[in-house]
Amino acid sequence: MPWSARGPRGLLLRWGLPRDPHASRHVTSFLVVTVLTVLVTRGALAATGFPQVGGEGLHISHVLWGGLLLAVAVMLALSFIGPVVRPIVVLVGGVGFGLFVDEIGKFVTDDYNYFYGPTAMLVYISVVALALIGEALSGRRSAVPPERLAAAVDQAVAGVAGGFSPRVRAHANDLLDGADGVPGRDEAAALVATVRPDRSELPDPIAWASHTVVALSRRLVRAAWVPRVAVVTIAGTALVGVARGLWLARDGGTSGWIVGALLVGGAATTAACIAGLLADDREHAFIWFRRGVLVSLLVTQVALLRIEEWAGYAGLALDVVLLGLVAAELDVLRERAHSGDTEEAEAGLGGGRPSGR
Repeated sequence: MPWSARGPRGLLLRWGLPRDPHASRHVTSFLVVTVLTVLVTRGALAATGFPQVGGEGLHISHVLWGGLLLAVAVMLALSFIGPVVRPIVVLVGGVGFGLFVDEIGKFVTDDYNYFYGPTAMLVYISVVALALIGEALSGRRSAVPPERLAAAVDQAVAGVAGGFSPRVRAHANDLLDGADGVPGRDEAAALVATVRPDRSELPDPIAWASHTVVALSRRLVRAAWVPRVAVVTIAGTALVGVARGLWLARDGGTSGWIVGALLVGGAATTAACIAGLLADDREHAFIWFRRGVLVSLLVTQVALLRIEEWAGYAGLALDVVLLGLVAAELDVLRERAHSGDTEEAEAGLGGGRPSGR
């Protein structure tokens, strides 16, 4: 049955703006590289005494190198067609943006102050804002069939020039499998089939890092105690945030919004953990735990970064690890549920034949 391009995505598709099925991974990797660049830059500068590069009245700020790398990333994206260049753009652009946004304190103060107190918070808010924009653009829904077909054709663009490795050919065929009923699907499949085999392939560090993190997270959650420790840690850090907010409120001298963010964020995360513990099943429980971590990332960490930069970064890193573990547990639970549904369906089709377990 032909796929109908109706609904909210229809207008974008008619404008020729299909989403990349891997957009979320690319945007996330770009922001991770940005944050790592900021941490490495600030750590290296602190370790070396914040040297001034230049001389005779000149100071070459690293924001200039950041702008140069961003320009290089744009030039790479404009110069090459196909998906192969995108991981390089992610790396170069992420480092460039990290070097740029690290100096945000200089551009929001009248005395050009790199050590402006709220800089860490402003950097984090910038990253979170971009993450939310990326989420809005790529959407939580998976790619629709025409977008998967467009991605397969995009992959074929690189293949007709240089050939397909077995991995890339399998990926292109997977995209085509999800594009049934879309006009042009058979022609695209014929094009993919004509691409010659070639095992030469440009390394993709973004895909490697992504697959490694996912595999490690899933391996960890196979140990029953890891998800439990993660949940206890989520609840514990939330209570610490509430206690910190109450302490600052009693002590005085701290901005009201910081105290409020600590109290509201910590209380909301605690409430999400309680809702998770009271949930009817494990999947819904971890959905609530995930919401709790997201509240911590979006509210509590902003306040902590305003109070103390490096302690805030440590809390941020902890929340990211917890979010990864909770997401991995959710993936495992959903896969088990899906495989269970499949086994039940097969048993039903088999006329009630015993499963043998």
